[in-house]
Amino acid sequence: MTGPLPLDITGAALRRGDRELWSGLDLRVEPGELIAVLGPSGSGKTTLLRAILGLDRLSEGRIIALGEEVHRAGNRHIGYVPQQRPLPRETALRGRDLVRLGIDGHKFGLPIPRRGDHARVAALVEAVGGEEFADRPVGLLSGGEQQRLRVGQALADDPRLLLCDEPLTSLDLANQQAVIGLIDRHRRESGAGVLLVTHDINPVLDKVDRILYIANGRFTLGTPGDVLRSDVLTDLYGANVFVLRAGDRLVVVGAPDAEDSHHHHDGAHA
Repeated sequence: MTGPLPLDITGAALRRGDRELWSGLDLRVEPGELIAVLGPSGSGKTTLLRAILGLDRLSEGRIIALGEEVHRAGNRHIGYVPQQRPLPRETALRGRDLVRLGIDGHKFGLPIPRRGDHARVAALVEAVGGEEFADRPVGLLSGGEQQRLRVGQALADDPRLLLCDEPLTSLDLANQQAVIGLIDRHRRESGAGVLLVTHDINPVLDKVDRILYIANGRFTLGTPGDVLRSDVLTDLYGANVFVLRAGDRLVVVGAPDAEDSHHHHDGAHA
């Protein structure tokens, strides 16, 4: 597909006080490419997404998203799926209204319905499998149902770059597969680039093109076969780390992250 790259990051560095989260990051996301971002808690994964959204400023380098330098005003062609956090039970907003926010939620004042908006919302609700609960208050929906609707909201403007911040956390296997299927179908049909932060690579392993693994103020970037290796992660962490296969799942063992050991594939920690 023609047009600008979904994402082009050059020489990026980000510091918090005197702590460097990462530096020297060059990352080009090609159209239709899905890149998973892995690493322990506090390594700067979410901060990277915030920088792409224009919410955090880089210490060095630049970020070009869809041909434009990022800015705080945002870009409606960048979709964002946040971490799964249950909405308060008293939230009266209907499920389909949550999806509609992806179409008119960026506008100031009362949104003016446009021809085709209703059909677009209905199509998105159907795409995420939400017809049965779209007219119920979102506060009464399960975490998986809410997250499906958030994906519909993120896809409402047909984004050419999709940022996903641990979208599978706390979801059961069926809802994990549903959410990943929606994201994968969108990038294949539209050519959108996807950057997906996750603490467990297994649910997305067969969909991922490349992995960006951040740890210890350093990073490595490559295909799953290049990155998910004992020698590569041992060098990244500066300590013995082992990548084991348990059936059809990968388990990272020994990564020195005792405060947050569940942020490694399958929660294994030596």
